[in-house]
Amino acid sequence: MTRTDTTVPEAAAATAPAPERPYQHYVYAYPHKTAYRPLPRGSARLRELWADEPKDALSLYFHIPFCEVRCGFCNLFTRIGAPDGLTTAYLDAMERQARAVREALGDGARFANAAFGGGTPTFLEAAELERLCDLAERVLGADLTAVPLSVEASPATATADRLSVLAARGTTRLSLGVQSFDDAEARAAVRPQRRADVEAALGRVRDAGIPVLNVDLIYGIEGQTEVSWQRSLDTALAWEPEELYLYPLYVRPLTGLGRLAGEASTDRDTAWDEQRLRLYRHGRDHLLAHGYEQVSMRMFRRSGAPADGGGDYACQTDGMVGLGCGARSYTSALHYSFDYAVGMQEIRRIVDDYTARPQEDFADADFGWAMDAEESRRRHLLQSLLQAEGLRAADYRARFGTVPGEDFAAELERFADRGWLDPAAGPGLLRLSPEGLAHSDAIGPALFSAAVRSRMAAYELK
Repeated sequence: MTRTDTTVPEAAAATAPAPERPYQHYVYAYPHKTAYRPLPRGSARLRELWADEPKDALSLYFHIPFCEVRCGFCNLFTRIGAPDGLTTAYLDAMERQARAVREALGDGARFANAAFGGGTPTFLEAAELERLCDLAERVLGADLTAVPLSVEASPATATADRLSVLAARGTTRLSLGVQSFDDAEARAAVRPQRRADVEAALGRVRDAGIPVLNVDLIYGIEGQTEVSWQRSLDTALAWEPEELYLYPLYVRPLTGLGRLAGEASTDRDTAWDEQRLRLYRHGRDHLLAHGYEQVSMRMFRRSGAPADGGGDYACQTDGMVGLGCGARSYTSALHYSFDYAVGMQEIRRIVDDYTARPQEDFADADFGWAMDAEESRRRHLLQSLLQAEGLRAADYRARFGTVPGEDFAAELERFADRGWLDPAAGPGLLRLSPEGLAHSDAIGPALFSAAVRSRMAAYELK
């Protein structure tokens, strides 16, 4: 599972979400791409957008929208398979886009980290992965051997030849989407895989010598119990991964599980909320007892694991350059991307449009959200607060001239009343309590502005 879009908010997002519900949707970026809208042609020239932006610590992201299968819970921007020649055409388009972006960034742009996500980047063959790395280094000027490089993979595509390329080109982190080591649970999540194949893939990752292995696991699958959940956790722990991500299962419109459920609103099922909270707490406590530290609701890092090396990039303030349809980019004034969809027919249309574009058509942003001072404050608070280390008021004041308690008094008071803020955090530090971290998927949406909620509610699912 990637750290790209994992939710499509429902129409209920038009009103302020009820914070008591623990699982509303996963918030990893703000605002969500369903708040983006088409930009008038020529109104958002990349050269002008980036002209006055700090460019000494950018994040670089390549989106590969291909998978060998599509899991039942997945609403990422990805398509199943690729007809002959499509991956080549896609990489050709990425090269054209990369040249347009490099021209727009101008001299002095430096990348502090890089990531390949999707979809499944390792759907590409080994030679195609070499070409992808060449685009990052030779066209955009990123030194992949000198900065953290994270790559997503599936067990079926984590082959020795692909991993060898990634290791040689500087990959510091390989994230394997396992989800469950229980074959019955994998089938229930519409993820065809066998535990033996998953473990073989883990062995190949370790043999490749990539410094950080992350394993993604999902809780809340139909039929999953504390016993079966712990078996998956223990199987993962036997590989001593440097990181583990624990994701709650969501059933969203236009996904395989959504269709099986008849698009029923399973997310409103109180019993399922309780099950997911119970499994989350069990997993959290189990990992803490086995020497892992909690970084966020989802992320756990093994004590003594290598540092990720990304300390000079801050997601709250630094820019992001995304390439490929499905990627997003951030400047201080505009968040932008290509069109977004979940349905397979629409995704194919968007991919086909992308691969047909000439280089000059990549010089403009297509879809976006203009950031103002209020939205920038919300984004900074949200992305800081959802991390276990919290937000230092001094950092916020240095950027905005105010403190969070002045700008978001009502929201923070509501969180405090529910016991979601840590009263022992100390002066000048705003930090979630353990119960607050457990409710991250309610806290994030509660910080959305009315304008963002309205745009998200008006988004037409496709």
